[in-house]
Amino acid sequence: MNPLLSIKGTIAVGFILALAVAFGMGTGADGLKAAGMVWLHVMAGVVWIGLLYYFNFVQVPGVGAALANPDGPQPAAINKYIAPTALLWFRMAAAVTWLTGLSALVTVGGGMQGIHLAFTFNDFSFQGPMAIIGMGAWLGTIMLFNVWVLIWPNQKKILGLDGMSHDADTIARCKKVALLASRTNTALSIPMLLCMVGFAHGM
Repeated sequence: MNPLLSIKGTIAVGFILALAVAFGMGTGADGLKAAGMVWLHVMAGVVWIGLLYYFNFVQVPGVGAALANPDGPQPAAINKYIAPTALLWFRMAAAVTWLTGLSALVTVGGGMQGIHLAFTFNDFSFQGPMAIIGMGAWLGTIMLFNVWVLIWPNQKKILGLDGMSHDADTIARCKKVALLASRTNTALSIPMLLCMVGFAHGM
């Protein structure tokens, strides 16, 4: 059976290839152990930002176009079958990205030296050689807040995932808050990605 015919098989192939690269071209288990948290951080971040861009560049304009065309297919299928699953992956990827980022920051920043309550003070206060990563961490933290406090609670009301019925004015307010929070995250993602790669490339 071709593993590429299922999503689980495809992911398994990807991990096997990554391990082959790590052991064939890298420093084996030691190198993988050192890079593992950053690797997971980047993978989760790709899922998070990829879905963020999907929502802003594809789904929202697509739903708007469908609503503007009363004779065409309506967006009910997207809202019922696609959006809830996409939002699940979106918020879980946001949480995993933030947690693995914090862990990577602690590890890359020198283990437990100078850490208070699991935070590296110098990094988060923009001092020292990892200040650029600290800036990225703050941007990521703001984005995580937007996902869990502004986007997700409002999307639950918009899509009826909270099990309650809401009037048109409430839905309109929720759409505005969720949209602005999502657009804020899209804007913040651009400098945040610069900060993610900047430390390793001369910033």
